[in-house]
Amino acid sequence: MSDMTITFIILGVTMVLFIWGRWQPDLVAVGSLLALYLSGVVGLDEAFSGFANATVVLIAALFIVGEGLSRTGVTAYFGERLIGSAGGQAIRLLVLSMLATAILSGFISNAGTVATLMPAVVVAAWGLKSTPSAFLMPLAFAANAGGLLTLTGTPPNIVVTDALRAAGFREFGFFEFSLIGVPLVVVAVVYMATIGKRLLPQRRTSDAPPVLDREMGELASAYSLDNELYRMRIRKPSPLRGSSLRESDLGKRFGVTVLEIQPAEESLSLQDPASAVRRGVETVLPDDDDGLPDPDQELHRNDVLLVNGTEEQIRDLEVAMQLGVLPIEDAGQTLADLLSLEIGIAEVLLTPRSSYIGARVSDGEIARSFNILVLGILRGDRQLPVTEPLQFGDALLVRGTWESIGVMAEERRNFVVVGQPDELSTQVTELTPRSWAAIGILVAMVVLMVTGIVPVVIAAMLAAGAMLLAGCLTKTQAYRAISWSTVILIAAMIPMAIALETTGGAERIADGIVNTLGEMGSVPVLAGIMIVTTLFSQVISNTASAVLMAPIVLSTAASLAVSPHPLMMGLAVAASSAFLTPIGTAPNLMVMAPGGYRFSDYVRVGAPLMVAFLVVGVILIPIIWPF
Repeated sequence: MSDMTITFIILGVTMVLFIWGRWQPDLVAVGSLLALYLSGVVGLDEAFSGFANATVVLIAALFIVGEGLSRTGVTAYFGERLIGSAGGQAIRLLVLSMLATAILSGFISNAGTVATLMPAVVVAAWGLKSTPSAFLMPLAFAANAGGLLTLTGTPPNIVVTDALRAAGFREFGFFEFSLIGVPLVVVAVVYMATIGKRLLPQRRTSDAPPVLDREMGELASAYSLDNELYRMRIRKPSPLRGSSLRESDLGKRFGVTVLEIQPAEESLSLQDPASAVRRGVETVLPDDDDGLPDPDQELHRNDVLLVNGTEEQIRDLEVAMQLGVLPIEDAGQTLADLLSLEIGIAEVLLTPRSSYIGARVSDGEIARSFNILVLGILRGDRQLPVTEPLQFGDALLVRGTWESIGVMAEERRNFVVVGQPDELSTQVTELTPRSWAAIGILVAMVVLMVTGIVPVVIAAMLAAGAMLLAGCLTKTQAYRAISWSTVILIAAMIPMAIALETTGGAERIADGIVNTLGEMGSVPVLAGIMIVTTLFSQVISNTASAVLMAPIVLSTAASLAVSPHPLMMGLAVAASSAFLTPIGTAPNLMVMAPGGYRFSDYVRVGAPLMVAFLVVGVILIPIIWPF
C-alpha cells in the first residue's frame, strides 16, 4: 500500500471522528499525527513540526494579547458601547460585531481579532438575554471574510502574492484584495443577518457571566449592607482633622471599617498651582498604591469616609468624632463603585481545616495576612460582629486587590472563594493608564504587522511580552489565557498537510479536477480551482491549501496562456471560504467551545455562505482581474 493511500485512509478516518464528535477534536488530531508517524508516512521531525510552526506560536501569543486587553478593561469598555449601539436589538449586535470583526481582521490576524472581540461579544449576548451561540459563529465567519480586505489580513493572501512575485508577475497591492473582499464581507453580513441567523443554534453551554451591578446588589443585600454602609463627612471641630486612620484607631475603638477616603474638593487648593499640577500628574500616572485606604493618610476637614458598621456603632462614631452622616440610597451600587481594575470584592468561606477557625476579624490577622478589608461576616443567615470567633462555614465579604483575592483563592486549605471574581474583574469598564498602554501595544502590533518591519509572529510575541511588562496581566493569567486545546489541534493537524503534499495526494486531486475543466474555458477553470481549494481548506489549514495549490494554479495559467491574477485571487478567496468545519480556520475553532457548536452546525450554517462566496468570486473576479 502506497504512502498516498495510507494518507487518504488516515484523513478519512480523522474526518469521520471529527464529525462523530465522540472525542475532543484535539485528541483526534493527536491520534492522526501518531497514525501518520507509526505508518511511516512522516518522520519524527515532520510529525512534531507543527509544535514549532510560526502560526501555532502566533495564535498562542495573540491569546495573551487579547487577554491583556480584557484584563485592562478595554474589551469590557468597547463591549458596553457595542451593547449601547445595538440598542437592545440582537440583529444590530450581530451586524455591528461582524463589521467590527471584519475591519479589524483586515489588519491583524483573524485569530487575534476573534480572541480580542469574543469576550465583549459574549458579554453583549448575555446582556441582550440571548446566548453566545447566536453570535460567535458569525464572528468567526466575519473574521475569515475580513482577512480578504488587505494583503496581511490572512496568510493565503501573502502566499499567492509571494508566488506571483517569485514567478515574475506583478504582485497584488496591499489594499487590492479589498476589491473582492468588501463585496464578500457585505455578502457574509447580509447572509448571517437574514438566512444564517435562522440556522444558528440557540444552545446554552454555561451560565451567563456574572453581571457586575447585580452581583454587588446581591452581596449588599446578603450582608445587610443597605443598613451598614455610611458616608461620614469630617466636620470642622472633629478630632480626626490632622490625624490618620492609624492614629485614630477607629476599628478597635468603634468596631467599624473604613472602606474609602474621599478627599474634600477644598484639599486641592486653588492657591497652590504646584499642588494642582502634582495631583493631575498623579491622576494620569498613578503610583503603586493598592487602592485601599492609606492608614497613614492625613485627614482633612470635609473629607468623606465610606464606613461599614452597625447603626449603633455609626451613632457612637458620629458623636465621638463629630462627623456628619450622609445617606446612601443604593448599597449595591456603592459596592460596584468601589470596584476597579485593581480593587475587587469577593465572598470567601472558611474550610473545615482552616487555620483561621477561632480567629477574630477584629484582631486584624486576616486583613494583615492578605492585605484585604473584611466588610461583613455571615454564619448562615445571621450577621456576626467582628469580635466573634470564626467557625467552619463562616462567609466573609472581603475587599482588596484582585491579586490579593487570587492569593486567598490559592489558600485552598483555609478558604473557598465563592462566585466568579475573576470574571467580574474583566467587567470593570473604566479606562486606566494600563488600558491605554494595552491599546497602544495593540496599535504598535498592527503597525509592525502592516509595515512588515518584523515577521507577523515576532510582532505578536513582542506585543504579548509588552502586555506582561506593562502589567496588563500576570504570568499566571497569560498561561491561563491560551486555549491549549486550540494550539494542540492546529499543531497536530499540520503533519497531515505535509503528508498530503509529500505523498503527492493533494497534487493528484487538484491536477485531475483542473485538467478536466481546462478545456471548458477560463471561468470553469477558475470555478474548479476555487472548489478544490475550498474543499482542501475545510480539512487542512487555509495556508497549507494555498501553498499546495499556488504552483498548480500558476502552471495552469501558463498552459492556458491566460493571466494568473484572476486564478490566484480565486485561490485566495477560496482559501478563506472554510466555513464547513471547525478545523478549517483558527477562528472557526476558537468559537466552537464558547458557542457550544457541533460539527454539524458548521455544515448547516456554513454551506450556503460557502456557495455564495464561490458564486460571487466566479462572477466578480474575471471582471476585476480580466484573463
